[in-house]
Amino acid sequence: MRILLTGASGFIGSHIAEDMQRRGWDVWCGVRSTTSLQFFRNRHLPILELCLDDVSQLTSVLSGHRFDAVVHVAGVTRCVCRDDYFRTNTAGTAHLVYALEQVSEVWGAKPRFVMMSSLSAVNSDAEGRLGLPTAYGESKWMAEQAVRQSTLPWVILRPTGVYGPRERDYMMMVKSIDRHVDFSVGRSQQRLSFVYVTDVAQAVAQAVEGDAARVTGHIFPLSDGCEYSSRDFSRLIAAELSRLCGRRQRVLHVSVPLWVLRVVCRCGDLYMRLTGRLTTFNTDKYRILSQRDWRCDIADAARLLGFTPEVKLPEGVRRTVLHYFVTGSH
Repeated sequence: MRILLTGASGFIGSHIAEDMQRRGWDVWCGVRSTTSLQFFRNRHLPILELCLDDVSQLTSVLSGHRFDAVVHVAGVTRCVCRDDYFRTNTAGTAHLVYALEQVSEVWGAKPRFVMMSSLSAVNSDAEGRLGLPTAYGESKWMAEQAVRQSTLPWVILRPTGVYGPRERDYMMMVKSIDRHVDFSVGRSQQRLSFVYVTDVAQAVAQAVEGDAARVTGHIFPLSDGCEYSSRDFSRLIAAELSRLCGRRQRVLHVSVPLWVLRVVCRCGDLYMRLTGRLTTFNTDKYRILSQRDWRCDIADAARLLGFTPEVKLPEGVRRTVLHYFVTGSH
């Protein structure tokens, strides 16, 4: 299998690249000119410099190669300006799809296109919103439409909260609990689902090599198949920290009202506009945290892809927290 993988320098993409290498696939990494190549030097992966803003450049570069499949993971999850989500996630995806349609005439065959979307796209789905849409979710949903309207054989994956080694957002929660404080938002607990990053890599491989008649033209939500509360997640982190430190981890649970979070996030928006710097708390983060239900059904992924999550949350948290301690990230 000869695969083009975009976004291989990121958290999810780097794990997908490693999984593909273990399978013996010929993995080429599509990167921006500004991407750090440190990860690729260690992995000895061939590089293609791609500019998702420039259809002509994409067509020119891709015409000199031929791939069996393209796995599109590149994108942004946090931006100072709302328009940046749509320029990168939506327009960038549309440009890549269009370029692949053009060069596939030279290749003589159309590559299977596997897009990494997000469960956040469900909130922006025209079929009915579950909660407040985020700019990120809207940009991903619009990117999905560009893929669905293309002539490429496509598969879209919508993972829920992805965690594991190298992930940074959940690391903030580990750091907070390590300091004996657990913050939650709202009066009721969130109903959550999670998926470990290596299980996402498994789903990608199954989408790439699965029977075309069964998998193409489908959107697959991904999780570990279980339901959790936000308190379940914090308890598992505290238990693992206790095991590693050899002492009981006492944690103060602090529940922040939604209106307080909204004020903080609006201040974060103002800070970003004034400084041009990213901040963790912004309007998108408010809408994510105020959404009470982040569950999904993986029945289709199990039936059509053969997706079987191997890492449930307790084991995944153990591996993740251990990684933070070993690397000194905690």
